Amino acid sequence: MPAPEPLTDAELSAALAELPGWERDGDLLTRDYRFPGHLPAAAMVMHVAAIHEELGHHADVALGYNTVGISVNTHSVGGRITALDTRLARRIEEIAAGHGAR
Repeated sequence: MPAPEPLTDAELSAALAELPGWERDGDLLTRDYRFPGHLPAAAMVMHVAAIHEELGHHADVALGYNTVGISVNTHSVGGRITALDTRLARRIEEIAAGHGAR
């Protein structure tokens, strides 16, 4: 499988238009979620971990009392944002509401 390529600014802008709440922070794709309590936030972290394993691509995940912060980039291309990162972000978005994220 060929190595992923960093997204151009135009490609990243188009991807972010389809990922409400996600932002570019330098060379990271980031998103913070709030939950009604700690257990729904922790459940979301476990679900995200399962997605990481399924995709073979991992984000940094920070669990707070009722928050989850996600940041991701692709280390194999010098820590830049690639389609792997936007794919992971889409998958996380698909499950977030089911955990009560807002």
